[in-house]
Amino acid sequence: MIQFILALIFTSAITIPSNAAEETYFCQDSLAKIPIRQDGRTKPLYVHAKEAIKYLTNKTSHGELSAVQTFCLLSLEGMGLKNNINLMARVDHVDVKEMLDLNEKENQVSFTTILEEAPALRREMRKEMGPKGIQTAKSKAIAKLINQAGLYKNIVEGQNWLLPAVTRDRVDWIPVTAFLREEKIIAAREKSDKPFQYVINEEVKKFEDMKGDLHKLEYNYSRANLPVVSLILTLLALASLTLFKKFTVALGFSLATILIQLSLISIRVFISGRAPITNMYETVMFSGFGALVLSMAVGHFKKEKVFLYVGLMYNACTLMMMNFATGMLSESISPLVPVLRDNFWLSTHVTTIIMSYGALALSWILANTVLIKKKFTGLNKQDDLYYSELIYTTLKYGTIMLGAGIILGGVWADYSWGRFWGWDPKETWSLIAFIIYMAILHGRNTTWISPKRFIPLVAGAFMSIMMAWFGVNYILASGLHSYGFSEGGAIFLGSFFLIQTGVIIISTIDMNLPWSSSSEKNH
Repeated sequence: MIQFILALIFTSAITIPSNAAEETYFCQDSLAKIPIRQDGRTKPLYVHAKEAIKYLTNKTSHGELSAVQTFCLLSLEGMGLKNNINLMARVDHVDVKEMLDLNEKENQVSFTTILEEAPALRREMRKEMGPKGIQTAKSKAIAKLINQAGLYKNIVEGQNWLLPAVTRDRVDWIPVTAFLREEKIIAAREKSDKPFQYVINEEVKKFEDMKGDLHKLEYNYSRANLPVVSLILTLLALASLTLFKKFTVALGFSLATILIQLSLISIRVFISGRAPITNMYETVMFSGFGALVLSMAVGHFKKEKVFLYVGLMYNACTLMMMNFATGMLSESISPLVPVLRDNFWLSTHVTTIIMSYGALALSWILANTVLIKKKFTGLNKQDDLYYSELIYTTLKYGTIMLGAGIILGGVWADYSWGRFWGWDPKETWSLIAFIIYMAILHGRNTTWISPKRFIPLVAGAFMSIMMAWFGVNYILASGLHSYGFSEGGAIFLGSFFLIQTGVIIISTIDMNLPWSSSSEKNH
């Protein structure tokens, strides 16, 4: 059978015009829109291929082959069709390099080597974790390589590409190696000179007639790169605030940004069927959007342009993370874990918490701006009080939403886990952040915290939010909120803490701040 299929494929093979000298067979980018089943949901081949190749190699293509072509060619190995593709995994941990006989300058290893060394890698991982199963940097690095190799093996065996097979009112998802059966190819050969494409397209057409073509929307959504468009519009809005006297120019770009981001969020909700706040990528996306909307609303009622500036600045930060921190934030749309499947609580508790992060981020941006401006250009007492009042306004919104989100989370926890509060790391750090902001609000309102203390404290307080938001997920990685855990953010978070601490120290070192009673007397 395989020899028969090989012969048929070679008769319709297409050679790409590149120095790769690689036969692409029927693996063309025209397959990008076809539906496949993977990770518990239906999605276009383009999206899954891009995610899979990126997970394996940190790139979305291989040489001159696209992700779709690379994925397709690797999958055909399960049918005996060979190729010249040699995917390489990245290895950074020194001890793991030594295990794989890599020198200090080498940081890549082939997946065939990893599969050969898999038993030894597993033994070393178990040894590193010990009887208590505590993960270390080395065990995590080994585990990632093993998982990558497992995915690679699944692909080359043809088991990772599941195509729809429609029988009456039933859809079965079967591997490509079983999908391209001999009798199908023989029948298709009489109708088309491209039998494999014909077979796939016919089944896809039947599937779309029965289930619809939502996968095409996801394909267009993925190709549109709306986060990039949003980032460009945000940067143009920020530039307009400086370059043009007319506020309407910046306002126009800001409104365009909101519309694009609203489209981004709405399409994602339509595709996933849930609120867009179930992983780190989505929370970053939603917090930036929410902060910009809130800043424009508050700025409109307060008649103050500064709010638009801080909203755009924070939105730019979140969009840069979405576009460039792809090793830390995954844009994949994954099925919900059981605890998140109650959309009412997902849409209230998590949304409120993320919106509070966005509101408090506005106070953080403004506080740091004031600190830097005061250090290098100087501010008089009147301006100091003026900016303090603006910061105080955003703090009130953020703290109220944070408190409401914590209460809603407790109600959801009682509904899901049978207890209102359990000192889970996520719960604990949310409470710590809430107490810190309540103390700052109380101190500001009672003059316990002077204006000179207030602004540096607000800038530093956001580190508690970052710990509750990113730290629990990337560093602690423990507790019942395990559905949000990710990897790759420890360096980012450490750098954030270091830079923020440095800004506070440098900007306040010569300001005669009354941090102690003796300095207050001298002042």
